[in-house]
Amino acid sequence: MFKTLREDIRTVFDKDPAARSVLEVLTCYPGLHALWSHRLANYLWRHKLRLIARLCSHFTRAFTGIEIHPGATIGRRFFIDHGSGVVIGETAEIGSDVLLYQGVVLGGTTLEKKKRHPTLGNGVEMGTGAIALGPINIGEGARIGAGSVVIKSVPAGVTVVGIPGRIVTKTEKPTMDLEHGRLPDPVAEAIRLVLKEQQNLEERLERLEEASGVAVPQDELKEQRREIEREFAEGAGI
Repeated sequence: MFKTLREDIRTVFDKDPAARSVLEVLTCYPGLHALWSHRLANYLWRHKLRLIARLCSHFTRAFTGIEIHPGATIGRRFFIDHGSGVVIGETAEIGSDVLLYQGVVLGGTTLEKKKRHPTLGNGVEMGTGAIALGPINIGEGARIGAGSVVIKSVPAGVTVVGIPGRIVTKTEKPTMDLEHGRLPDPVAEAIRLVLKEQQNLEERLERLEEASGVAVPQDELKEQRREIEREFAEGAGI
């Protein structure tokens, strides 16, 4: 047991550069408190002490802001960063070395008493406010971007962003470095391509009009459109 506790504390230091001392980790990390409480609640749940297990989970939610159903299965070196608003459902299964940020939800999509929550493979990382719904599988080493909603299974080693979640990158090996500000934006990329295509069409049309000697009317919206394009490019980082 003490070996497991030491491993949990070491995990905090490995995954949070803000951790400075063991005492700080023991007293100021609700994700760690929620994990330790869940281990007790899960033990009670597996030994058919269901009401006591739920009460343990309930009090932990009030204390930490993290709700983990006692029936959920969680692997080793699991870490919840900050943690407020995290919800993990009854039939969720979480592998080892998984990292969740605040607001993550592993939710169910049916009222039937069966497997209805996600399964996360080893090394999965879910950004702030990310949501995974239903009995889907998120493959080993996958990364789910902040605010994304995943409703279909995800293969190993990919990055998923958007609503609904879309695969935007693939990696050769799992990584635990989710740079939220550097994740691709498939919507912005699609708009960028549309704007580029429109520019190409306008240039071709101008050349045709000049070659044919057709009088070209003044485009009153041209400057306004270019200003909007510049603002979009600056805001989207493209």
